Amino acid sequence: MTLELVWFVLAAASLAAYVVLDGFDLGVGIVHRFVSVTPAERRLTMATIGPVWDGNEVWLLAAGATLFLAFPKLYAVGVGGFYLPVQMLLWLYLGRGLAIEMKHHHVGGPLWDELWDTIFSASSLLIALFLGLALGNVVRGVSFEASGRFFAPLWTNLLPTSEKVGILDVYTLVVGATAACGLALHGALWLAHRTEGEVAVRSGELAKRLCFGTGLFAAITSAATLVIQPLAREAASERPWLLVFPIASAVAIAMCGLEITRGRHERAFYASSAFLVAMLGSASATLYPRLLPSAPGAPSEGITVMNAATSQYALGVGLYWWIPGVLLATTYFVRNYRRLPRRLRLEDLEEH
Repeated sequence: MTLELVWFVLAAASLAAYVVLDGFDLGVGIVHRFVSVTPAERRLTMATIGPVWDGNEVWLLAAGATLFLAFPKLYAVGVGGFYLPVQMLLWLYLGRGLAIEMKHHHVGGPLWDELWDTIFSASSLLIALFLGLALGNVVRGVSFEASGRFFAPLWTNLLPTSEKVGILDVYTLVVGATAACGLALHGALWLAHRTEGEVAVRSGELAKRLCFGTGLFAAITSAATLVIQPLAREAASERPWLLVFPIASAVAIAMCGLEITRGRHERAFYASSAFLVAMLGSASATLYPRLLPSAPGAPSEGITVMNAATSQYALGVGLYWWIPGVLLATTYFVRNYRRLPRRLRLEDLEEH
């Protein structure tokens, strides 16, 4: 195993950790206004993520730092090429964090509470959608110039096979919808097994519908990927072992639906986590050794682990810092999650 492959796996693992951990609190934001009716219930849903939401975002920083350390070319070219969505994401994260903190500190009256709830829900939905759009752009490829750089407009003609593709097209929107639906399911299951009362009941009922929608969108996304991305068809024929990922994702979403039907929402939450990891693993393994492929017809081959990696010395030394750092972070997260209450009730909020 080469150092480039090791760092590729570490970056993918960091992204998977982010999607699973921050994914459920993004999902809580998406379903927030659907499962909580009264102001007290809305405080309850936000209280379930209060101790962990900001810590969960550390894994996004870890993934970005991993890419910057190991594959600086990808970081430089990618951030510049995706400048518009990166800026939008930053503002959405800022707005979401502001809404959570203002709501927690009871800033303003009922009218302000409505504003913070709306910002929390809207920003969570848009972040989930943008993350899906980002994955869709990576899988589809971007229109590199001969210089090896690119700039992605928001849209061109919405066709994923056009000569110059944009951020928004039919394919990336389907991937974005899959991500938003999948994270909403993840958040609903978190609430279903972390709360008691009407919020838990509504969350469980909503999770049934979201599970079906997620499975449907995932199937459409998988089929569309095989149609528009030749690399996916090539990988499937040359490396048949990659089929383990779509099979695992199908089994996970099926188990998720089964456990929801049985009312075992904690197990369904773990199945949802496995589904998200399997979907990301499928995309990563299919693209390897490409980090950001070129869209069909572009003059550049895109960015690969070989042409984007830093020196062998830096990759080797970086492991001595990355491994203990992540172990410390993991220890903190395990301790933090173990201290969470098993289930939250409205009465718990009144006691505090």
